[in-house]
Amino acid sequence: MRPYPVVLSIAGSDCSGGAGIQADIKTISALGGYAASVITAITVQNTLGVQRVEAVSPETVYDQIEAVMSDLQPDAIKIGMVNDVATIRMIAACLQKHQPRFVVYDPVMVSTSGHLLMTTEAIQEIKEVLFPLTTLITPNLNEVAVLCARSVTSPEEMLHAAQELATLYQTSILVKGGHLPGEDMCDVLYSADGKSAIYKGKKIESRNLHGTGCTLSSAIATQLAKGNSSNEAIREAKRYIEQAIAAGRDLNIGQGNGPLWHFPDSMHKSE
Repeated sequence: MRPYPVVLSIAGSDCSGGAGIQADIKTISALGGYAASVITAITVQNTLGVQRVEAVSPETVYDQIEAVMSDLQPDAIKIGMVNDVATIRMIAACLQKHQPRFVVYDPVMVSTSGHLLMTTEAIQEIKEVLFPLTTLITPNLNEVAVLCARSVTSPEEMLHAAQELATLYQTSILVKGGHLPGEDMCDVLYSADGKSAIYKGKKIESRNLHGTGCTLSSAIATQLAKGNSSNEAIREAKRYIEQAIAAGRDLNIGQGNGPLWHFPDSMHKSE
C-alpha cells in the first residue's frame, strides 16, 4: 500500500469549484490521497445553477483514462457525470482492460429540480455495461426512483431498493437518504455479499450543500484506496462530509446553493 494512494476521478468540470472534478480533487487531497482527473464534460455553472454543458469527445475521455491508468495505476476510481452512450462504452472498455480494485460510481442522473440529465438510452447503457463493473454505486432517492421505476420514501423502502439493485447488478449499493423529510439523516447500504448497514445521523441545516454527492463518493473511493473495508470507508467518508458541511454552513460563496468547505481541519486551525 502506497503512503499516498492514487485516486482517479472521472467526472465533469464545475467552473464554480463546488462540485464535479473540483470537489473530487479537494476531497481526495483533504483525505490524504493523490488526485488524478479525467474530464468528461465542461459545465458552465455557478451556485445559481447550470447554464450549459459541453461534452468532451469519447475518444479524448478514453485517452485521458489510458494516460492515467498506464502510468499512475490508481488504487481507486470515482465516476461522476457521464451522459452519452459512446463515452459510457469507452469508460467500460478501460475498466475491463485495467480492472482497478475499486470503482465507486455516483450516478448523476437527476438534477436538484428533478429533471433527467441523461437520455433513456444512456441510462440503459449504464445499467448494462457500467454497473456490473463497479464496487459501489451511490444513488440518491431521485436516482433510485429512476433505477427502480418507483418512488422510495422511507428507510425500509431504501433497504428493499438497495437489495434489489445489488442483486440485479452484483455490486454494492448505498442509497443516500438526504432528501428524506425530518431532522435525521439515513443512508442504507446493501453489499454484494448480502450484508446490510444503516448509517444514521442528524441533518446539519445549511444552504451550502453544492457538491455533496460528488464529495461523498470521492471520499469513499479515497477511504477504500487507503485500505478500509466498505463499511469503514463509508463511515469515515460520512464523518468527513459532516465536518465539511458544518465548516461550510456559514460561508458566503456565491449567491445560491454554496459549496461545502472541503478542508475543515484548516478551519479549526485558524480559530
